[in-house]
Amino acid sequence: MDHPTHPAHHGVDGALPEVLPPALALSACAVGYLCLARRARRRNPARGWSAWRTAGFTTGLLLLAVALLPPLAPLAHDDFRGHMAQHLLIGMYAPIALVLGAPVTLLLRTLPVTSARRLTAVLHSRPVRPLSHPAPALLLSAGTLPVLYFTPLHDTATAHPAGHWLLHAHFLLSGCLFAHVIAGPDPAPARPGVPARLVWLGCAVALHAVVSQLMYGGFRVGVHAPVPEVRGGAELMYYGGDLAELLLAAALVATWRPERGPRPRTGPETVPAVR
Repeated sequence: MDHPTHPAHHGVDGALPEVLPPALALSACAVGYLCLARRARRRNPARGWSAWRTAGFTTGLLLLAVALLPPLAPLAHDDFRGHMAQHLLIGMYAPIALVLGAPVTLLLRTLPVTSARRLTAVLHSRPVRPLSHPAPALLLSAGTLPVLYFTPLHDTATAHPAGHWLLHAHFLLSGCLFAHVIAGPDPAPARPGVPARLVWLGCAVALHAVVSQLMYGGFRVGVHAPVPEVRGGAELMYYGGDLAELLLAAALVATWRPERGPRPRTGPETVPAVR
């Protein structure tokens, strides 16, 4: 575990080629979301589109910018603590904000009726439906951490720029999926009730705690980095992960709406009088 250099050191020459793609992609996402929000307000001025949703999505993009642009991005190549801070921002904090922006609901409101129905059918299809359950979301997000940090996978992935970006994409997509099934306002057909989601969130807390404690103790860690860096990264995972999961629990409470029971049937004797 105690090696003086990182494999990723050998592919980080030239900052501009690394900065431009994420900066352009994040700018395009921001412009696209704002244009859709404007279209939603124009199509239905009475309903509009929540400014809080827009603020949430743009905050998520800003957090991604902090993670993917200097000064944090170069530090993540040179110091495992920087990698862990980047991991937390991309895989936990940014997804919460992005999901609270309800991008799927915004897209459904702005698409033509036929296209919106097709998208809804895809979201409710058999291959996609299981993804809105917390079990696969937890497996893809927190469940892959032991494979990443207790095998050579981390060093292999970060040794090449393509592997590094694939790792970022995995953190972001799996983090968004987990945040969506736990507290997302967008429709999720296989999402269980609030008590079950809190249990799954508790499982994520426990898994993060176990992984971070094993990393801090140096138990079969596959990351080639100095011991102080690995321990610092483990501390960031432990405390930063707890804070992110508390924020996700708060988002779950904030977005939860009690389920309405079935309306009672109205017979001749229960028809309300017309005034």
